Amino acid sequence: MEGTVTVSTQGARGGIDLRLRRGARQATTHPYPPTNPSHPHRIAIIGGGPGGLYAAALLKRRRPDREITLWERNAPDDTFGFGVVLSDETLGGIEHADPVVYEALQQHFTRWDDIDIVHRNIRHTSGGHGFAALGRRRLLEILHARCRSLGVELRFRTQAPSPAWLAETYDLVIAADGVNSATREAYAQEFRPRLTTHRCRYLWLAADFAFDAFRFEIAETEHGVMQLHGYPYSADASTVIVEMREEVWRAAGFNEPTNEPTVDVPASVERCAKIFADALGGRPLRANKSAWTTFRTVVNDRWSHGNVVLLGDAAHTAHFSIGSGTKLAVEDALALAACLEERPTLAKALAAYEEERRPVVASTQRAARASLEWFENLPLYLDQPPRQFAFNLLTRSRRVTHDNLRLRDPHFTAAVEREFGCPPDTPPMFTPFRLRGLTLRNRVVVSPMDMYSATDGIPGDFHLVHLGARALGGAGLVMSEMVCVSAEGRITPGCTGLYTDRQTEAWQRIAAFVHSQAPGTALGIQLGHSGRKGSTKLMWEGIDEPLEKGNWPLAAASPIPYGPGSQTPHELTHTQLTLIRDQFTAAARRAAAADFDLLELHCAHGYLLSGFLSPLTNHRTDGYGGPLTARLRFPLEVFDAVREVWPDDRPMTVRISATDWADGGTTAEDAVAIARAFVAHGADAMDVSTGQVVSDERPEYGRSYQTPFADRIRHETGAPVIAVGAISSWDDVNSLILAGRTDLCALARPHLYDPNWTLHAAAEQGYEGPGVVWPMPYRAGGRRPRTGRTDAPKPRLTLGS
Repeated sequence: MEGTVTVSTQGARGGIDLRLRRGARQATTHPYPPTNPSHPHRIAIIGGGPGGLYAAALLKRRRPDREITLWERNAPDDTFGFGVVLSDETLGGIEHADPVVYEALQQHFTRWDDIDIVHRNIRHTSGGHGFAALGRRRLLEILHARCRSLGVELRFRTQAPSPAWLAETYDLVIAADGVNSATREAYAQEFRPRLTTHRCRYLWLAADFAFDAFRFEIAETEHGVMQLHGYPYSADASTVIVEMREEVWRAAGFNEPTNEPTVDVPASVERCAKIFADALGGRPLRANKSAWTTFRTVVNDRWSHGNVVLLGDAAHTAHFSIGSGTKLAVEDALALAACLEERPTLAKALAAYEEERRPVVASTQRAARASLEWFENLPLYLDQPPRQFAFNLLTRSRRVTHDNLRLRDPHFTAAVEREFGCPPDTPPMFTPFRLRGLTLRNRVVVSPMDMYSATDGIPGDFHLVHLGARALGGAGLVMSEMVCVSAEGRITPGCTGLYTDRQTEAWQRIAAFVHSQAPGTALGIQLGHSGRKGSTKLMWEGIDEPLEKGNWPLAAASPIPYGPGSQTPHELTHTQLTLIRDQFTAAARRAAAADFDLLELHCAHGYLLSGFLSPLTNHRTDGYGGPLTARLRFPLEVFDAVREVWPDDRPMTVRISATDWADGGTTAEDAVAIARAFVAHGADAMDVSTGQVVSDERPEYGRSYQTPFADRIRHETGAPVIAVGAISSWDDVNSLILAGRTDLCALARPHLYDPNWTLHAAAEQGYEGPGVVWPMPYRAGGRRPRTGRTDAPKPRLTLGS
């Protein structure tokens, strides 16, 4: 948990005074031209927050002859917010880089292990987490003292000269001037910043007592849901953050002034204390330059320009709910100082700094976004069972996982598992799940993966081995690749089909192998039509590239090519729509005859049915285009026709793209409406993927990055869902299922890497039970092999004495 308010030291408007004018005069002369050595000698730092101060101390400590000047427009005892939480990892870096600062911090830390989650008057406590916090003012005092002892020149109550003047005058300019960074804005064309404003309002406050745990408390008011985040930062004080959606904030009247031209924060403070009186024990709250604000995520394409470099919130922000602002700034300072020592030139040092920190920051920002969106969507989870709600909150960012919690607090995790319905000694992923007349023995799905290895649409020995191996590998459900309903509906010449008797016989052979050699494993078929994305090369010859010869004509909702070099499809007539619907039903009859256990209708990834759903690909003016209800018409007609011929006891699922990752395309709200429509027509589960609808999409990749869409559909529609997308570990599967974010997890690449992925997941967790069965010939491999010892790496950032 981050305990500081993100505040710019240079970016606020107004306050133009003599100091600014003096800075302007300075810009006309260069009393100290830059020395431009390999290691910068004269360094200017803009901003006196923890990141800027710590960078100054590290750089001066390493080379005492450096001339380092830091500008901070506020007074030294001015601060915003109250407490700061630092992780053991960050503290370890500080200890190795500057033991003096580390020892000073150690004397003032408040430590605790527990997290309390209070919802509907029920408190659940999870232990073993390990936090260390101290007051932000105390942290600044420690860093001020360290900088002064080393000879850093600290200029408080002084506006920094312009970044351009500093860049001409100093060897290095470090812009640590916060989320509203004036330096970043001055060089916006070079840094190319992107700022995203989110949907909650929050107010940073304090209470004059110490919570005995990190506390999350939910208040369901007449105006909507509000939440409190609180934690101690000294023996007699705690940080308290009150947060709620913008519409709740307005409905509650927090935006209404009382005798003032702006929002009345003192009145807000009093009201917040009353709303959360139980958590506070009736005690008051206090403010410190507090204001209702919305969080902004800052991302920059570049972090340096010439000899100017961004650090901390100027370069990046991450939501306070995962405790990263000060942590990231301090770690930036450590990395920058190390890179300046290790690299022969300033340019290479700044490039190395960004290369080292960018992936770490990107990972943190993904976790922070998952966390902030969880709190934005908090009402979705209010009706979860109490312990599952607590587990869901704890694992919201995906940084804390099921296995991690099981180690930290086995009693709490076991209680969540019992409430969920896990049999004794059974991980969540190995609990059974029922869809219509089919009971899956575990929650693992081998995701559909096109193999592009068929001849005339006929699956051959490769498909038998591919699907058979994954069935033997223990998954509860193994899905075929997209099986095309006609020759013209193939993506490539290597795609499988189900429109001839020979194809049906080949699929029967595969199904017979799975059912006889991997009893208990279900086999599913995904039916689809390529639409405008057909007649292309095999994936490894050029993904989505048109065939050089042997092309067949394409058909789609509208005559819009997929990419710049793609073939333009013709718009389907009503007669052709009927023909394609009949092709789907004929393929479904063949699938039933081939003895598939489950059928999935492919309405995702820009293929034919998906092309009707997206406004980017459906520009029709008849009854099949226009509003979403009309765009749903043909996919629902196909679904109904297939459901009618598919055996009643066998389930049907539908795969959709829950977002197009493109402006003007399918939104998350649309996805919920699409899912509701299919469920109303009899879909047993929704398989929730994203994207691949338009070629100019901009996906936000990351670990289990598509899961939030499945989560939302599950909680808004009440329908079972299958989550897909960069779910790579059995720990992820356990976490997602136990938190109630999905019912099944579909994995693709992990099953390409390891066909026995599910068996190995059982072995690594020490699980032996009905949720996964080792084939008799493989049983000797049912225990994880021993490995040699691996020593932990030494700390990355050691600057020496």
